[in-house]
Parts: sequence; C-alpha cells; structure tokens
Amino acid sequence: MRIPELQGNKQKKPKSPRRRSKIQISPLSRWHPRLRLLTDWAVTVGSVMLCLLMLLIRFPGMELLGIGPNWLLIWVVAWSVKRTAFEGALAGAVLGLLQDAMTSPDPTHALSLGVVGGLTGMIQKQRFIQEDFISIALIVFAMAVLSETVFASQLSLMGDRNVADIWVYFQKVALASAILTSLWAPVVYFPLNRWWRRLKLAEQS
Repeated sequence: MRIPELQGNKQKKPKSPRRRSKIQISPLSRWHPRLRLLTDWAVTVGSVMLCLLMLLIRFPGMELLGIGPNWLLIWVVAWSVKRTAFEGALAGAVLGLLQDAMTSPDPTHALSLGVVGGLTGMIQKQRFIQEDFISIALIVFAMAVLSETVFASQLSLMGDRNVADIWVYFQKVALASAILTSLWAPVVYFPLNRWWRRLKLAEQS
C-alpha cells in the first residue's frame, strides 16, 4: 500500500535565480562623444537604407490600389519636425536623389521631398503641432498629398503626356499614398524621434 506523502514533507526545489544580463549599457551621457557621434550616424544612415529597401518590398496588406507607403517621406518628416527648414529641405533633397538613383530621375523626387522637409521644419518652428500620433499622422498625410502634387506638376510641365490623364491618375495616387503613409508613420517616426531625443539630452548633460 502506497502511503501518500504529506504536503509539509515535500521538498521544495530551490528556484533558480533569474539570469541577469552581464552586459550593462551605460547611459548615453557617459559615452565618449565620438562614440555617440558614430552611433548616431549609424542609426541615421541605417534607417535611411532601411526605408530605401522598404520601397522595393511590398508585404501583403501594405498596398492600396497598387500604391505602397512612402517610407522616405516619413523619414523626412521625422527628421525635419525637430530641425530647421534648411536642414529639412537639405535632407529631403538628398533622400530624393537617392530615390532617383533607384527609380528614375525624370522627374526628380528631390524637389518634392525637399519641399516636404522645408515646410515641415517651418511648421515645427511656429509650434503649431504637438508630438503625438494624431499630429504626426496629419502632418504626414498633408505632406504626402503635397509631395504627389509637386511630382504631378513636374510631369505636367514636361509636356510629353496628357495633362488631364496625369491629374486624374494623381487624385487616386495621392489619396492612397497619403492614407497608407500616415498610417505607417509611427513605425518610423517614434523610434527615430526617441533616439534623437535621448541623444540631445545626453549632449546637454
């Protein structure tokens, strides 16, 4: 006959202590200035390369009427919202030239993204916006429509296409691009903004 063990006689196995990570990252304020600079460049350039790569990739459910999000426009808004109009326009022009190298330089994307960066810097300077999801989404939506308008205007001025067909197609493209780009804006904006904010606080301390 098996004698049941009493609950009090059960030997409790000692709980193994949770393994703590031996690698502890020191605060950014304690980093060497050159290390902070190199890390900032790595994050900035790496995020740009990732956005360029995302332009070529279309995941299921990420398209609307055959149009995907404008990842470079989101990056330009994220960069320009805390900087001057000149810095935003310069960043937009550079990213536009990179997009031209991947697609077609005629018409150029540098003009549309440069206008987006400059205007976003001016909006921030006047303190018309707050840093939350709705504000950023609205800015990205408006800038996406503006970017497509500038691009369509360039196509119209080239004179080798029917202007009426350009603007009919533009209405569909602008609306689809603006909706998708504004919905995906937080994916790019909030990680970058958090990093740049922490970096600025570290440099001030």
